[in-house]
Amino acid sequence: MSNPSTTRILYRQTQLPIFQNRMYDSKAEAINCPKGDIELVEDLQSGLVQNAAFQPELMVYDAYYQNEQATSTLFQSHLDEIADLVQDTMGCDELVEVGCGKGYFLEKLLDQGVGIVGFDPTYEGENPRVTRDYFGPDLGISGKGLILRHVLEHIYDPIAFLHQLAQANGRQGLVYIEVPCFDWICKNRAWFDIFYEHVNYFRLTDFKRMFGRIVHADWVFGGQYLAIVADLATLHDPKINNEDRATFPDNFSIVIPAKSQADKIIVWGGASKGVIFSLLCERAGFPVANVIDINPAKQGKYLAATGLQVQSPKQALADVPYGSTIYVMNPNYLEEIRLFSQNKYNYVEMSND
Repeated sequence: MSNPSTTRILYRQTQLPIFQNRMYDSKAEAINCPKGDIELVEDLQSGLVQNAAFQPELMVYDAYYQNEQATSTLFQSHLDEIADLVQDTMGCDELVEVGCGKGYFLEKLLDQGVGIVGFDPTYEGENPRVTRDYFGPDLGISGKGLILRHVLEHIYDPIAFLHQLAQANGRQGLVYIEVPCFDWICKNRAWFDIFYEHVNYFRLTDFKRMFGRIVHADWVFGGQYLAIVADLATLHDPKINNEDRATFPDNFSIVIPAKSQADKIIVWGGASKGVIFSLLCERAGFPVANVIDINPAKQGKYLAATGLQVQSPKQALADVPYGSTIYVMNPNYLEEIRLFSQNKYNYVEMSND
């Protein structure tokens, strides 16, 4: 837990699933999944925001972990943009993807002629360029550029981890870092974007205090993510800037529009946002009835904590009356969802200012 002399508490939440992206084969197993608490704090030395209640020893990733978003054409477009950015800033040779997941982004780069290897213990494919292990100094592998897509937010001590990567890479080369944007979460009061699995929550200015040289810094994916390319040789421990403190909205709490309280709540999005939204709606007395996702790897499986079964659009919407309300977990996908559902419903965008 936090030390009040070295941290400032921003937000608390209890008993969230430790793996919101782990899919379960049965409702009972999903409901009884491991859970942990959130105590979001600002560290008064580094200025970084983290979950002081996080227990890293609980986080053992396996093949049941399912966070691939590439089934969406919109997300594929995002990855195309990032692939261009990586090649423009880091070149096309001797790249390493740390935490490559199911390998979709790595395969995209390989198809474009990029020389790259990947590391991830949850990898399920057969590509010999991917090692089912964590990248570290003991492997004797280095690259001209390292890629960290949605990895750093999961790491208990992100600065020590970056120093390890820099050491493993001979204190040279560039690193591409993509993480959720904490400022976007706060601005949009996205209470369903605070996960146990994400121990860290970053702002753009955090990276400016970590690296002496940043090659590229921008907001991507509708502002939801930060995209940073930085020089590993200039990495140093960040110090808090009292003129640039983390801000947190006073009314950052569960809000369910009144009109939904008499209706069946239907959620489109069975990933992280949908898991936390469904759980906190249930606790508020408005349980979700249906969860829809286009990812075949999620369909038929059960969501952590609530035990809701994920359905395909065809299955879930078969008996949903015209004009019913559907809660869209990520507004980036609204047009894609309208297309899938023939624009028959009332769509409520979550995470929208």
